[in-house]
Amino acid sequence: MSDTTGISFGAQEGEAGFGDYFALLKPRVMSLVVFTALVGVLVAPGPVHPFIVFVSVLFIAIGGGASGALNMWYDSDIDAKMKRTRARPVPAGRVAREEAFAIGIALSGMAVVMLGLAANFTAAALLAFTIFFYVVIYTMWLKRRTPQNIVIGGAAGAFPPMIGWAVATGSISLESVLMFLLIFLWTPPHFWALCLFMNGDYSRAGVPMLTVTHGRRATRIHILAYTLILAPVAVGIGFTSIGGPLYLAAAVVLNALFILGAIRLMRRDEEAAAGDHYRAEKRFFRFSLIYLFAHFLALLGEAALHHAGIRGI
Repeated sequence: MSDTTGISFGAQEGEAGFGDYFALLKPRVMSLVVFTALVGVLVAPGPVHPFIVFVSVLFIAIGGGASGALNMWYDSDIDAKMKRTRARPVPAGRVAREEAFAIGIALSGMAVVMLGLAANFTAAALLAFTIFFYVVIYTMWLKRRTPQNIVIGGAAGAFPPMIGWAVATGSISLESVLMFLLIFLWTPPHFWALCLFMNGDYSRAGVPMLTVTHGRRATRIHILAYTLILAPVAVGIGFTSIGGPLYLAAAVVLNALFILGAIRLMRRDEEAAAGDHYRAEKRFFRFSLIYLFAHFLALLGEAALHHAGIRGI
């Protein structure tokens, strides 16, 4: 997901305030981490004490925020060239790069250690790998080298529900892998839709997004291809132990709409799209957020029905 937060509370211009340090953690991205990790805990079999749930999700969120701070530390040069990111605290000069790095490292270590103590080693190890994957594999290696950056790097954002499941069970299962795949396969069409109407930013920054290296037409085809691959995975979750009629109905409707939207995008003429300021692309991007949130909300609904003794499939 993208984050454009550039707020500053209680500071003079050019000085860092609380809002700048909070923005350093990419709170919009963190909100997705928190929600999907919480769902991963709550849909897992077996009871977990509410306090363990709270502190575990808190440390997962802190780990996600630490990744964001380290990403801003490393990417400050290209963030400064992009309209979408130049107001972030590091490129704007309100937080020093060294300070962002120190905060990211400190929070990463604290989050991993405390999650291990609060939950279990499996969850802590997954969180540590997630931070490493996002910072080293995606940010430092893939992002500036290949148009497949978001395809492979999207794994970092897909781990939270798997971590949440591990908090509750101490293990990895088919269900947690499928939740991972749901986010992993959703990330490319979601992010490429953003790239369709923000392509100028990536061109100026020299980031080899698919729209830059292969053009918008190829990107539209890729969006449809990944949407078609995503749909059976999303619907298939409905036939596992965490699925049921409620989730299955929601998944069928959501994926039908998502595929229809991707087909419409693929058929778009580039000149016409530019002429209406990429409104359809922006609508698809916004719907992609609703799409993911609704799938995990439906999983929560199924868990509530199961706990109430109303069994699904």
